[in-house]
This record gives sequence, structure tokens and C-alpha cells, in this order.
Amino acid sequence: MSEGEPGGFFGLAFSPRVVRRALLYALVVGAILIAINHGDALIAGHVGAERWWKMGLTVLVPYTVSTLSSVGALRSMVPPAAKLPGADAR
Repeated sequence: MSEGEPGGFFGLAFSPRVVRRALLYALVVGAILIAINHGDALIAGHVGAERWWKMGLTVLVPYTVSTLSSVGALRSMVPPAAKLPGADAR
């Protein structure tokens, strides 16, 4: 199974169900992490370009973790490809 096929890594990573799940987790977990890591600056109004960049990365981390976990779980459920006759012959 190659990476570009529907059952390949990228095919699964960009499938609607994986993206939807990852976005949900990124919003929930990202919001919690932003509140923990940047809440004081947000309340004080000290939010510059650097902090926006860091908050964006904070949301990207749970999105990436969710996507990698989902793709790994989905790929582990696929049975190994059946061996083709004569594949071992050299």
C-alpha cells in the first residue's frame, strides 16, 4: 500500500473522518493548553505576533497527535496483504 493510495498514510490522514476528529481534539485540547500556557498574557492583553504564533503551534500539536494516532489505528486494523503466488520465488 503506497502513501498516495486511499488506504495509504496520506489518504487516511486527509480522510474526512480523521480530519474531523483531529480538528475537534485540536480545538478542545488546544483551548485548554492555551488557557494554561497563555492565559495570563491573554487576560493582561499582552498578545503580540510571537504569542499568536505560539498559540497556533499549541493547537497544531493535538491535531498532529490525533491524526497520527487515528492513522496508526486504522492501518493496524487492515489485514496484511495476501501474498501473491510466486512472490517468494527468485
